Formats: sequence, structure tokens, C-alpha cells
Amino acid sequence: MDFMKSMAISGSALTAGRLRLDVIANNIANANTTRTAQGGPYRRQTVVLAPRGEQVQWMFPGMDPQSGEFKGRGVRVVGIAQDNSPFKRMYNPGHPDADANGYVSLPNVNTVTEMVDLMAATRAYEANVAAIGAARQMAQRALEMGK
Repeated sequence: MDFMKSMAISGSALTAGRLRLDVIANNIANANTTRTAQGGPYRRQTVVLAPRGEQVQWMFPGMDPQSGEFKGRGVRVVGIAQDNSPFKRMYNPGHPDADANGYVSLPNVNTVTEMVDLMAATRAYEANVAAIGAARQMAQRALEMGK
């Protein structure tokens, strides 16, 4: 695999990771939003990712079993999906968004889950930055050997 391919793969992961971090931050910011423009409480969102380009599944994902060549091209964002899990309900008859029985529907956002996702997304982002740095360093050393 050449240096540019490895940087492009890590770059695609950085782009996807940044969106993932933005969506997680949006979920945390709206963890208590009981009324949205669409009506009803805020629904948790997730980023849907898929492999970019040709992907051959074998012992090592992305590697062709006959040639040993890596076929992966990185990752791409397919879209942002809404989590359809049920809303939490809380009895609060004085709340402006309470129903006739006095219950308020709260967003289906769990801040602990979001923080775990945030840490995982941050670690993945850091790993891809390190991979780009390592590829850059290898390219520089290869150029220095040619002097």
C-alpha cells in the first residue's frame, strides 16, 4: 500500500469521525429538549458509516485472499439516522409539555452512553491522526535515504 492511499483512508476516517463527534455533541446538548420544531421531544441521532469502494471480506477485512492486496478505500458517511427507541416519561403535571395525564416525554438520549461514544470517537480520531503522522514520517525518511 502506498503512502497516499494510507493517508486517504485515514483522512476519510477523520472526516467521518468529526461528523460523529458533532452528532454526539448535538445529542448531549439536546438531552433535555422536550419540544422540537418537528414536534415532540428530541430524538437521539447516530451516524451510519459504510466502507468506501470495494471491500472483500476474508480473514482480514479489506484484503483479497488471492493477491493479498488491500482493497479497502476508507470509510464514508451514509447518513444520520434517528434512534427510534421509546422516549422516557416523567410525571410532571406543571410542565408546559405535559400530556393530559401529567406525563412529559423526555428525549431518548442517555448522557452516559453519549459520553462513552464520545470517548470512543475521540480515540478513533486520535488513532487516525497518529496513522497520518506515521505515514508522513515514513515518507520523509524514505526521501532522506535517497539523498
